[in-house]
Amino acid sequence: TCEQHAAFQRDPRVCRCFTFSRDGTLFSWCNGQSVTVVKSSDSSIVATFDLPKTALLEFSPLGGVLVTWQPYTKSPDSPQGDANLQLFELPSGRLIKALYQKKVDLWCPSWSDDEKIAVRSVNNELHFYENNDFNTIANKLHMQKVSDFALSPGGQPSKVAVYVPGSKGAPSFVRLYQYPVLGGPTAALANKSFFKADKVTMQWNKKASAVLVTASTEVDKTGASYYGEQTLHYLAVNGETALVQLPKNGPIYDVAWSPTSSEFCVVYGFMPAKATIFNLKCDPVFDFGTGPRNAAYYSPQGHILVLAGFGNLRGQMEVWDVKKYKQVSKPQAPDATHFSWCPDGEHVVTATCSPRLRVSNGFKIWHYTGSVLHKWEVAAGSELWEVCWQNFADGSFPERPIRYQATPTELGTTQAAPTQAYRPPALRHLPAAASSKLHEEEPPQNMRPGASGEKALSKTALKNQRKREAKKAAKQEAKSEPEPEPSSDPAPVSNSQSASTCGESETDKKIRNLKKKLKAIEELKEQQASGKVLQKNQVTFVQFHISLPVYVETTKEPSDLQNQLDKRQ
Repeated sequence: TCEQHAAFQRDPRVCRCFTFSRDGTLFSWCNGQSVTVVKSSDSSIVATFDLPKTALLEFSPLGGVLVTWQPYTKSPDSPQGDANLQLFELPSGRLIKALYQKKVDLWCPSWSDDEKIAVRSVNNELHFYENNDFNTIANKLHMQKVSDFALSPGGQPSKVAVYVPGSKGAPSFVRLYQYPVLGGPTAALANKSFFKADKVTMQWNKKASAVLVTASTEVDKTGASYYGEQTLHYLAVNGETALVQLPKNGPIYDVAWSPTSSEFCVVYGFMPAKATIFNLKCDPVFDFGTGPRNAAYYSPQGHILVLAGFGNLRGQMEVWDVKKYKQVSKPQAPDATHFSWCPDGEHVVTATCSPRLRVSNGFKIWHYTGSVLHKWEVAAGSELWEVCWQNFADGSFPERPIRYQATPTELGTTQAAPTQAYRPPALRHLPAAASSKLHEEEPPQNMRPGASGEKALSKTALKNQRKREAKKAAKQEAKSEPEPEPSSDPAPVSNSQSASTCGESETDKKIRNLKKKLKAIEELKEQQASGKVLQKNQVTFVQFHISLPVYVETTKEPSDLQNQLDKRQ
């Protein structure tokens, strides 16, 4: 059911930001006057802080620390500014540490799931803290210029991926380290260097065994893409690295790890974009073909994948059963700017929020089969800024069997209608004719070895198979040469020119060779007629051709024609 929570009372003041704890038991928000922390179950107050300018909130993984951030400002009374990053202990409300964090990028410390390790980026260094003791820096990682990092999920041993941008002709690189071994030439678990990177996005899988790095440039120097240029790299903690080969040129719109950590999905290529699932060897497993999409969302259990086209696209969603690679539904949510899965893996929410769009703000709750279960729109003159599901601990919702029949609902479904090609008004009264499509649509394709019954081949066997296929194709092409038409008055064939029982006769060979010469002469004449300047020997060859058709038509014996050719040559 979609009803207002009975325990929560609506705050009449404008809310700046809100967040749930990792397990969903705590909820916090700032209304421009104070920051309040309550229990999600009964809305009882846990702590209140006098921080009216708070713009960002975050809980530590176990919910023991609340982090607040407000914009960094200076004043005549405080030339250096005030500490704008505060860490509070819950439920006591004690201030653990006040820090300076001028940039909003990487504003919040990153914790391991057991909170034994916390990391901050400070002046191109990584500062490591242990057991939430932020008064003592337990370890540091200092390199040339660490501009970004990503701490692995899960518990110990914690791993960290660091990115150092290139300079003065040197490439950029990403390295993986395992805490606390951060120094020395052999400390890195894996290293991947690359050019063409102004910034990167690093994503760990859930098991912390591999990282996907999307490197992007602001400008594509070839002029092929307005979105710059992107490449996708793979790094594993066992040292393996790879460049993920994408079959279609164009931007990389989205990269998503499966919660199973055994595969990932990439949405890429000029529109209509392709979407492909890759395994941990970076080999394609399933290709979803092309379509109007720019995002991919796995369900929390990993059994359903939604490919969607939001933003400047029409909001089409493709819901896929990942295990069977079968499409479940194809609903449409126009003007949606937000999408997120419910932790139960059964429902999703789409929303139109400000400031991305300031009109038609609201949200819809869907069942993955395409049924709209709940719809809410803001009142006139108001705006919707954010929509968020309550979190739950991992394992709270087991995977359920996938249904293909739409759930009945009063609001119905919004399946995407098939699109038709545009026809000018002057042609609309005429009967529809077959029209060429602007883009070639590619259907889905299972790319697993043995998907269609064949066995998986090794690289050597695959190479030999390709050689055999090439030889077979060459033989078939030779056999498909046009054979001479039989004459109505066949010339007598001598014993020396009798047809061979095991192959092509000498007469057939001569006729085929003569036809090749005639074809070459015709091509030269066409080139000369089009204005191309021929070489001297080519001009002579064409002039010789003037009286040649007479001999071709009147000569019955190929040997006579060959004699004429020899004399003229």
